[in-house]
Amino acid sequence: MLHRAAGRPALVIGDAMLDRYVSGVVDRISPEGPVPVVRVESERLALGGAANVAAGIAALGLDCRLITTVGDDPAGDSLRASLLEIGISADDLIETPGRLTTQKTRVLARHQQMLRIDRESGAPLNSATVRALIERAEEALESSSVLVFQDYDKGVISPELTRCLLDRAAELGVPTVVDPKLRHFFEFRGAHVFKPNIRELAAALGVEPTDIEATDLGPILERLGTRNLLLTLGEGGMLLFGADVDGVMRVPSLAREVFDVTGAGDTVLAVIAASLVGGATLSESALLATIAAGLEVSRLGAVPVTHDELLTEIAGRE
Repeated sequence: MLHRAAGRPALVIGDAMLDRYVSGVVDRISPEGPVPVVRVESERLALGGAANVAAGIAALGLDCRLITTVGDDPAGDSLRASLLEIGISADDLIETPGRLTTQKTRVLARHQQMLRIDRESGAPLNSATVRALIERAEEALESSSVLVFQDYDKGVISPELTRCLLDRAAELGVPTVVDPKLRHFFEFRGAHVFKPNIRELAAALGVEPTDIEATDLGPILERLGTRNLLLTLGEGGMLLFGADVDGVMRVPSLAREVFDVTGAGDTVLAVIAASLVGGATLSESALLATIAAGLEVSRLGAVPVTHDELLTEIAGRE
């Protein structure tokens, strides 16, 4: 199925991030306080957020275009360079002076995360930047086979943008796949696939996560106004429900070993989008996505799963 998506155009819009991994060893406690001292041995950069989704789609063989914002800072420069290294254009990264490029620094020792440091801007984007994002995305949508929204609540996704793009995608017959955050949770009416995790859905509905699986998903889907709901459950796998599924489909987790969950949701989003472009059913797409997620969590950091890796894993399970 994925081979039929090779070279097809995909569009991702959302909050891009730069992930920095600082790895070292801990061999003493600081005399300044009861905290470990990490002696740094290596550092590396990786794409995060919407940039990681775009990288994942590109790794599956599609021609992916990413529309997002970056700050006028070294992290923005590194994000651009990282995209170019994997063949994704940086032309659609709209620079916003005065804002920080979102950057997450993870400090690791013995392959365990000791600390995470976030640098980001919390203020909404100005109206001119929102309009620039919409105009750029509307132009790109004309030639896209799928539209992916990746919302990390860092400012790119707004009610005006989502409504404009969802309406235009519907007119063009372009499927839309959404990974939401709480602030804009109910603003994706008309989306083809809506993919929250169980904690996000519970928070949006004002219930406990343990109540979700025992709840009738029909009224939830009606309230969301989306065609299908793909609910990720962590170690519990996924639940799939909606117009393109017969009843409620449970997709078990296929992870052999969980080493680091960073990037797993981005991987699921990328595989769902690519599979739909390749002509897979939503059920088939979800099965491919859970296999890919199992690969993703077996390694350190957000590293896109490639087309060949996914095929090899599938062959090994047959």
